[in-house]
Amino acid sequence: MPARYEHPYPAPEVEAKYPFDVLDVHRYTDDEMLARAEDCYQELDRRRSVRMISDEPVARELIELAVIAASTAPSGAHHQPWKFVVTGASAVKRQIRLAAEEEERVNYLEQRMNAEWQEALAPLGTDHHKEFLEIAPWIVVLFEERFSFADDGARRHHYYVKESVGIAAGLFVTALHRIGLVTLPHTPTPMAFLTRILGRPVNERPFVVFPVGHPVAGCKVPGLRRKTLDEVMVVVDRPMWSDVTAAASIDRVDSTALDGPTS
Repeated sequence: MPARYEHPYPAPEVEAKYPFDVLDVHRYTDDEMLARAEDCYQELDRRRSVRMISDEPVARELIELAVIAASTAPSGAHHQPWKFVVTGASAVKRQIRLAAEEEERVNYLEQRMNAEWQEALAPLGTDHHKEFLEIAPWIVVLFEERFSFADDGARRHHYYVKESVGIAAGLFVTALHRIGLVTLPHTPTPMAFLTRILGRPVNERPFVVFPVGHPVAGCKVPGLRRKTLDEVMVVVDRPMWSDVTAAASIDRVDSTALDGPTS
């Protein structure tokens, strides 16, 4: 039987003030949904992070379509607080590579990354050499917009920025895979040099770097396994806390302690 909502969405007074659309959705049968779910998993399970990216040209239109697909991501207050900065210019890619390698040289060779961190990375075989940043036909740097500016110059706050940008990043990776391209979410630490090289404004902060292209012939990836469903999913079938009001108040205290002031 249909769900009965005591407080339907949107409220009439809200719909009278703002535009709303009727959701256009296609309903599949249970068998169709199961088949689609299995196909989706099998396709995404073939996705791998690739460090040996070919210099074979890739049409910019493909990058644009991947970016616009990623921008369908949900975001806090629908502010879409991200900017995908794209370059295929050799001189720009060269600067990004050199700056990233210098930061990574300090990380790897001067122990800015502690022993535990380097041990965790050992099975990946990574080091401070980042040639893919220059060889890949495209570099896409995803920036998070911490705030924006209104027409009068006033700051416009954005909400759940990292959560929103993280979802957009995931959709970008998925879109590239669906298209038939490969990438590597690369996070040189620190990343402030990207702001300078790419000429980005003060309200933007680099979030992740994506070299994009085709894999070189015979490309290898680490022989790792992914966690099983039992390792990543927990089903809760009864309340684990008897006093809901108390649980909510604890959440508010924890949130304040962790996040600090929002102004």
